[in-house]
Amino acid sequence: MPGMEQAERLRVVIRGAVQGVGFRPFVYRLAGEMGLPGWVSNSPQVEYSFLPLIGFQGFGIRPSDASGERTTLVLPDIATCADCLREIFDPENRRYLYPFTNCTNCGPRFSIIQALPYDRSNTTMSRFVMCEACRREYEDPTNRRFHAQPNACPACGPHLELWSPEGVAISAGHDALLGAAEAIRRGEIVAVKGLGGFHLMVSADNEAAVSRLRERKHREGKSLAVMAPYLGMVKDLCEVSSLEERLLLSPETPIVLLRRRTGPGADTDRIAPGVAPGNPDLGVMLPYTPLHHVLLKEIGAPVVATSGNLSDEPISTDERDALARLRGIADLFLVHDRPIARHVDDSVARVLLGRELVLRRARGYAPLPVRVDRPLRPMLAVGAHLKNAVAVAAHSDVFISQHIGDLETTQAFEAFRRVCADLLRLYDLAPAAVACDAHPDYLSTRHAASMGLPLVHVQHHYAHVLSCMAENEIEAPVLGVSWDGTGYGQDQTVWGGEFLRITETGFERAAHLRPFRLPGGERAITEPRRTAIGVLHEMWGAGWLGRDDLPPVRSFEPQERQLLAQALARRINAPVTSSAGRLFDAVAALLGLRLVTRFEGQAAMELEWAIADLKTDASYPFRIEPKESILVLDWQPMIEALLADLAGGAPCSGMAARFHNTLVEAIVALAERIGEPRVALSGGCFQNRYLTERAVRRLTAAGFSPYWHQRVPPNDGGIALGQIMAASRAKE
Repeated sequence: MPGMEQAERLRVVIRGAVQGVGFRPFVYRLAGEMGLPGWVSNSPQVEYSFLPLIGFQGFGIRPSDASGERTTLVLPDIATCADCLREIFDPENRRYLYPFTNCTNCGPRFSIIQALPYDRSNTTMSRFVMCEACRREYEDPTNRRFHAQPNACPACGPHLELWSPEGVAISAGHDALLGAAEAIRRGEIVAVKGLGGFHLMVSADNEAAVSRLRERKHREGKSLAVMAPYLGMVKDLCEVSSLEERLLLSPETPIVLLRRRTGPGADTDRIAPGVAPGNPDLGVMLPYTPLHHVLLKEIGAPVVATSGNLSDEPISTDERDALARLRGIADLFLVHDRPIARHVDDSVARVLLGRELVLRRARGYAPLPVRVDRPLRPMLAVGAHLKNAVAVAAHSDVFISQHIGDLETTQAFEAFRRVCADLLRLYDLAPAAVACDAHPDYLSTRHAASMGLPLVHVQHHYAHVLSCMAENEIEAPVLGVSWDGTGYGQDQTVWGGEFLRITETGFERAAHLRPFRLPGGERAITEPRRTAIGVLHEMWGAGWLGRDDLPPVRSFEPQERQLLAQALARRINAPVTSSAGRLFDAVAALLGLRLVTRFEGQAAMELEWAIADLKTDASYPFRIEPKESILVLDWQPMIEALLADLAGGAPCSGMAARFHNTLVEAIVALAERIGEPRVALSGGCFQNRYLTERAVRRLTAAGFSPYWHQRVPPNDGGIALGQIMAASRAKE
C-alpha cells in the first residue's frame, strides 16, 4: 500500500455496548472505505498499545475471544427495528409475518444469552440450525444480519403453537396466532409467550374479561398495562408529548405512564373502566417484538398485556411451567419453542421534568451498567425486600439486574436467588463481599448472610441517596432527601422521612420528620386509617377517640377504637416511624380517599391524583425544631390546618395540593438550614410527579442544585446500586 513506510500499527479497544449492535461490521466497512488492513474482534480484554507493523494484507473479522475477564457489556433486548418491520409486513419477503424476525440492530439479547461471549452457541438459539439463506446473511459482513445471533426464518427458526389449558396443541404457525387473536377478540384470556416471559392478554375494552382476569390473577385495584397496535391509537387514548412519543418509540419501548385524554375526541370506549380504576394516567406500550406487532395488527385494538403470573410471583418463562401456574387464569396459551434464558419484565417509565424517569428497570434497560469514577472490587449487592433488583460490581461498572419484584412468596425468593447466581456466572465474578440492607429480617439480607462472604450492612436511606448520586455522577458533600414507606433505622425505629448529610466516608442524620406510632405494626401499611390514628394520637393523645367527624376514626367500631388507644398508650405493637410515605397514607385517610389499600402505594397515589389539574402555590404551616443535634420537621401545624379545611368543606383537590406544597416548602427550608448546596432526591415518594417536579423547581429557585433519578428507579429497585457504592466507601 502506498505510504505504508510511514504507517503505524495501532491496537484500539472500544469499551461499551459493542457486542450485538453490529460493531464489527461497522468497523469492517469503515476499514474498507479507508483502505486499512488489520482485523476486528469482540474481546473482554482492556489493554491497548502501539505495535510494530507486521504486514497485514487486508482487513478481517476474527471470532470472539472468550479469554480474560468478562467485561463485555451484555445488551438489553432491543425492540424490532424499522427494516425488520418492513420485511415482516411485505408479502414478497421470505419473512412475511414471521414472528421471530430480527437483525443485528434489533431483537433478543439479554433474554437469550446463556454465557459470554455473545455468540449463537452461547444463546438459547443454539438448537436452531440456520438454513442456507440465513447462513449466507449471517456470514456476510455487508449484510445487516451479519453475526445476528438470533437470526432465523420460517424455514429454520422458532415456531408458534396454540395450546389448550391441558397443553394439547390446537394449531401451529400463523394459524396459532390467528386463533389467539380471535380468542382475545371474543373476550378470552390468552397467555402469550413473548420475549422475557408470558403476558396475560385480554381485550382492553371488555370489562367482563378484565374483571375475570383480575379475579383469577388475584390483582385487585392496581392498574393494568395496555399494549396498543400503533402510535396513532395511543394518541387517541392519551395526551402524548414529543418526549413521551420518543420514549414510546425508543429501542427500550417501556410501558409509559401517560395522562388519559378526556373531553371531545377522546376515545374512551376502547379502555374498560376496570383497566385502571380511578387513575387519570394509563400505562401504555407499543409492540416491541415481531410477534406482538403481527398479533396486535390482527386484533386491531388495544389489549391488556399484564405479566403472566399470580400477584407477587415472578413471570412464567417456560411453557410447561406456565401451564402449571397459569392454567387457572388463561383460557389458551400461545407458545413458541425458543427458550427464554431469564425472565425479563416490561420496564415502566414516565417523562418528568423533560427527562425519562424509569420506575421499573427491566426489558430494554437491564443489564446495562452504571459506570462510576472509582475502581470497585468484585461484589454482589442483594437489594431490599420490595421491588427487588440485585447488582454486581466489576472494575468501574455496576451491572443492575432486571426487576425481580417483592420477595413476598417462595417463588419470588427462588427467582431472586437465581438472578443473584445468574449475574455472577454471566460476568464470571467471584465476589469479595456481599452488600445488603441493614434490616436483619429481610430475606435478601438472610440470603447474603448464608453465602459465607464478608457482609456490608447498608442503611436503607443511605443506599437510596448514594444510588441517586452515582447515577448523577456527583460526590460528597450532598444533602440527601430520602423519603419512602419503610426503612430500618440506626436507632431500630422505622425511618422514611430522612435528610441525610452525605460525607466523604458516610452520612449523618441531619433532620427527619416528627415520628409517630403505627398501631398494629405492619397492618398499618395496608390500612392507612391506622396510620391516621397514629398521627392523631401523636398530636392529641386519646383525644381522637370521639372524633366521629374524621373518616379514619369513624371506620372503627367504638370497641376497636379503645383497643387501638390502649395499644398506642402502652406502646404494644405500635412501632415508631418517621416515614414520609406513611404520612401520605395518613392524609389520604383523613381526607377519606383511601382507608384500606389493595396494593402498595395506593393511598399516596390517590392523594396525588386528587390534585387533578389544580394550580396553586398555597401551603400549610409547619415547624422545624432542633432535637439534640438533629432538626425535626414537625407536621402538626400542617395537619391541624388541613383538618380545619376539611371541617370547613374545602375541596379535596385544594387540600391535597396544599399538603404536597407544604412538604416541598419544608424540603427547601431544611435545605437552607442544613446548608449543603447540592440536594439529591431519592426514595419511593419521589415517584410522585407533582412532588418531584415542584421540589426541583423550588430548590432551583432557592439557589440549590437538585438531582433526581432518571434510568435508575428512585424506589427500592435502585437500592442495590447504592449498596455497592456504600460498600466501596466503607472500603476506603
